[in-house]
Amino acid sequence: MDLRKLKTLIDLVSESGISELEITEGEGRVRIVKSAAPQAVAMPTVMSAPIAVAPVAATGGAYAASAPPPGASEAPAKAPTGHVVKSPMVGTFYRSAQPGSEAFASVGSKVRQGDTICIIEAMKLMNEIEADCDGTVKAVLVENGSPVEFGQPLFVIEP
Repeated sequence: MDLRKLKTLIDLVSESGISELEITEGEGRVRIVKSAAPQAVAMPTVMSAPIAVAPVAATGGAYAASAPPPGASEAPAKAPTGHVVKSPMVGTFYRSAQPGSEAFASVGSKVRQGDTICIIEAMKLMNEIEADCDGTVKAVLVENGSPVEFGQPLFVIEP
């Protein structure tokens, strides 16, 4: 199918009330789906302690923030400091080459620049992710078999 015909079909779907169009021509097949709205990407959120709000009688019912509830920590737990290795792609994170085998890098492991520290599977391809600096692994930030996003922190390496 030529590019002009494909562009015409895309325009047809976008201007019409249909949400999906599939055409088979010889051995080629084209499927065009119109989405209602862009989908939001789930991003990790940082949770903070709730702040209690109470009315103040002297100001005629205005609200003021009070101290955090007892037991709430004063500062969030500190993340390990050092060089953060981020995911270069979207995919599935694996710490080892095969299930049950030893992880490429664990907390406390010494790594050198260029050493494989994990694998990210994307579109059925296994992509070895290498350390981009020498040092000691201080934290593994992703669980084995978890999906990862582009730019998501994977490891913290202390030089």
